[in-house]
Amino acid sequence: MEVILIITNFPDKTSALTLAQKLIERRAAACINILAESTSIYRWQGETEVSNEIPVLIKTLAKHYRVIEEIIKAIHPYELPEIIAVPVKLGLPAYIQWVADEVTNHS
Repeated sequence: MEVILIITNFPDKTSALTLAQKLIERRAAACINILAESTSIYRWQGETEVSNEIPVLIKTLAKHYRVIEEIIKAIHPYELPEIIAVPVKLGLPAYIQWVADEVTNHS
C-alpha cells in the first residue's frame, strides 16, 4: 500500500473541479485539494512565461497513478501538463489507511 501525492496545475478552477469530480467518482483518488490561484513562472519553447494557475493535490495509491495520468492528459488544455507524483513516506496511520480504503477495489 504505497500512498502518493500527485501534483498538477490547471489554468482555471472549472477544469480543476472537473478533474476532481472524475477522480472521486471513479474512486481513483481519496481526496483532491484545489488550492487558491498562484502565479507560475517558467520557460516554455524558449520564452519566459508568467501565468495564473490553480494547483491541485491528489491523494491516492501508486497503483492508480497511470489511470490518473491518463485522465489528466485527456482533459487538460496544456500541450505538456505538469503531472508529478511524490511518495508519502510518513503520515497519520489512520489517514493513510483511509486513503487506501477509499481507492482499494473500487476502480
